[in-house]
Amino acid sequence: MFPPVLILLSGFLCHVAIAGRTCPKPDELPFSTVVPLKQSYEPGEQIVFSCRPGYVSRGGIRRFTCPLTGMWPINTLKCMPRVCPFAGILENGTVRYTTFEYPNTISFSCHTGFYLKGASSARCTEEGKWSPDIPVCAPITCPPPPIPKFANLSVYKPLAGNNSFYGGKAVFTCSPHHAMFGSDTITCTEHGNWTKLPECRGESNNSWERRASLCPFPSRPDNGFVNYPANPVLFYKDTATFGCHETYSLDGPEEVECSKFGNWSAQPSCKASCKLPVKKATVIYEGERVAIQNRFKNGMLHGQKVSFFCKNKEKKCSYTEDAQCIDGTIEIPKCFKEHSSLAFWKTDASDVKPC
Repeated sequence: MFPPVLILLSGFLCHVAIAGRTCPKPDELPFSTVVPLKQSYEPGEQIVFSCRPGYVSRGGIRRFTCPLTGMWPINTLKCMPRVCPFAGILENGTVRYTTFEYPNTISFSCHTGFYLKGASSARCTEEGKWSPDIPVCAPITCPPPPIPKFANLSVYKPLAGNNSFYGGKAVFTCSPHHAMFGSDTITCTEHGNWTKLPECRGESNNSWERRASLCPFPSRPDNGFVNYPANPVLFYKDTATFGCHETYSLDGPEEVECSKFGNWSAQPSCKASCKLPVKKATVIYEGERVAIQNRFKNGMLHGQKVSFFCKNKEKKCSYTEDAQCIDGTIEIPKCFKEHSSLAFWKTDASDVKPC
């Protein structure tokens, strides 16, 4: 039997050993809290882990009891961020993001011609919802365009009720004897307004503008004629037509118009045709091989162009050079050689392989 003193001593030492095995402050677990949180715990005390707002547990133990060994068990609890609904598609716009997890933020922008109806960004909340709500991209519209004084709206096709979408156009014309200053076409901009309106000026405006919208009678071109309205004066938008006598061709438009600045849009002239000094040759005209003596037996009109064949004697091949009729004059390329019909043994350049 053990002596009573020894038994008391061993019991005291055992009590002291057990009492000294306290559990330390638990290791931190990402995105979690511990209740109660102390620097040390007596054996038998319990602690409870829970995930912070915005995070949810993914397996593992939540509740632990401080054991007699003074060592906490391995904690396998994982707190993961909540995930908000997919928001990667915004019709007529773009969503910019990294992830859809709490507490990340996504941003929104719209394509040209649309505007954000709602906030430009949203945050994934603790509850796993977007705040504020996802916006929409609404089309930009312009109201019906105002009509300038002395102007008429000739083209306008609204697509949104009586409004126009971004990029929509409206075209104006001026009343008779009124000149347009500025573009006749306006466009609905990305700001929901129209580009600058034109201005119609004419007889009802000041004297300078009246003079500006009058044109002098057009001059008859040499070797040609001109027709215009038999009026005492010619106003803005009045027209004149030109023509030429036989063997002459018109250099410029057939019809010209009185501009808002009091001059004609062009001054056509009559140019002479060209008599060809070549009796026989194969040439290229408008991409086709033609016999010049047949196609241009009455001469070439001003501005017409042909390509003559020439020989490269060293390489024994052919190439072409251009000739154009300019007001009665045409220069035949020096490299071109016209052969007599009697020189049957000579090969024409047009029959030689191209270089």
